[in-house]
Amino acid sequence: MHTLIDPLKRALQIGPKETALIHDDIEITYEDMWRRCSLLVGGLQAMGAQKGDRIALLANNSHQYIETYVGVPSGGMVIVPLNTRHAMPELVYALKDSGAKILLTDRTELGELAEIVDHVITMPGDYEALLDNAGEAVLGEEGDENALAGLFYTGGTTGASKGVMLTHRNLISNTYNWLAAVPQSSEDRSLVMAPLFHAAGSNGVLGAIWLGACQITLGAFDAKAALDLIEKHKVNMTLGVPTMLAAMADEQHTNPRNVDTLEILSHGGSPIATEVLRRTSSAFPRTQIVEVYGGTETSPLATVLRHEEKLIDDPRARSCGRSVIGSYVSIRETDGSELPTGTVGEVVVAGTNVMKGYWNKEEQTAAVLKNGRYWTGDLGYMDEAGYLFLVDRSKDMIVSGGENVYSTEIEEVLYKHPAVLEAAAFGVPDEKWGEAVHAVVVPRPEHSDIDPSEIIDFCREHIAGYKVPKGIDIQHEPLPKSGPGKVLKRELRAPYWENTDRSVN
Repeated sequence: MHTLIDPLKRALQIGPKETALIHDDIEITYEDMWRRCSLLVGGLQAMGAQKGDRIALLANNSHQYIETYVGVPSGGMVIVPLNTRHAMPELVYALKDSGAKILLTDRTELGELAEIVDHVITMPGDYEALLDNAGEAVLGEEGDENALAGLFYTGGTTGASKGVMLTHRNLISNTYNWLAAVPQSSEDRSLVMAPLFHAAGSNGVLGAIWLGACQITLGAFDAKAALDLIEKHKVNMTLGVPTMLAAMADEQHTNPRNVDTLEILSHGGSPIATEVLRRTSSAFPRTQIVEVYGGTETSPLATVLRHEEKLIDDPRARSCGRSVIGSYVSIRETDGSELPTGTVGEVVVAGTNVMKGYWNKEEQTAAVLKNGRYWTGDLGYMDEAGYLFLVDRSKDMIVSGGENVYSTEIEEVLYKHPAVLEAAAFGVPDEKWGEAVHAVVVPRPEHSDIDPSEIIDFCREHIAGYKVPKGIDIQHEPLPKSGPGKVLKRELRAPYWENTDRSVN
């Protein structure tokens, strides 16, 4: 049995003086990290936090973020990382839904958020003051691997986010799977450049700590800053989303740095375009490129494809790789039966990395968790060697820049506009983001001359920027519908995907 304190406990044993975290000019050793996590938990307990309480975190990457990510669950509480890209209504919902009473944040404009919680701890100011005045708490006391470690909010099909419940066992299992899939060592220097609230950002954190390796945090992604840190700290591995890789490749081609130390460049969150893969390999010719596939519900890994740079002209470059050790990925029919090689069905994941369920959403949990397996909503098939290929999504989701966007979230906002009679949102191919949000709107007769930009501005007031439609088509005939009256989005999407070999990008 292991909990989130065990990686830090081992690191403290094998290398207490080794550097654990670097942020800007600040270096934290493992004995420093242990003490700071103990003080953080002691400070939170002095504020009234108890076992099982949810502690929310809204901030950019930093050493304090990782301390909180590890320390809060090690103190028996539950970490709730909030998406810094979400709009205020989305953050308000997540904070209320989680029941968090303490918020740690580096934001200065909190608005309604400050009224929802009992305590706001600003970072780094209040955070460091809290540690200065706190007593050390015992970490890992009465640890339970099945206890909730984190509540991770992801987009919801009904317009409201879902809190994905991940236990200590889930996150530790994912760590085992990651270390088995991509061998690592205590000599590693990892750049944490993807946002830590995102599955891609936090995926390797526990593994690096368990090995006693060093992690360098980048506050907010910038390709120039990322390359500067790789050169300065001799970083040998990092993980991001495809848009980050594309930006880094462009910057490296334009203003080359010495990145010879970079051994592993991983990406996840959305499929990568072949041309982006080609340019990335050209920019980092000594680097192994690794694709990871999964979701928040799988903690997040399900499959891994190593040495993608060697597969650029191979059909398997379009695959997501094979299931990680510790997780079993299968293709299934709607009745639950496993389908044979080459047959398209829903991608289903089983393993100790599969979430406990959705917070306070029994119906939505039951819809995706069946017999301990997680039904992803992705449609795909496997070849004879177990390589997974995605072809479409069975659930209404768009993946833009590594972020999940549910069509119904967009449509719910569109329908709030007084000029909108009918609306449908879907993903279209986009060279930079993989997919972009697009919408078709049928206006009410009295608003037949509505300007699409007005609707886009309206959306921007209610949802995060990456969810706002990049384009809106106005049409005056009703949306195409099936016999039961369901909008046929495939007909609306089809013209945009005519020259592609699959319906996800």
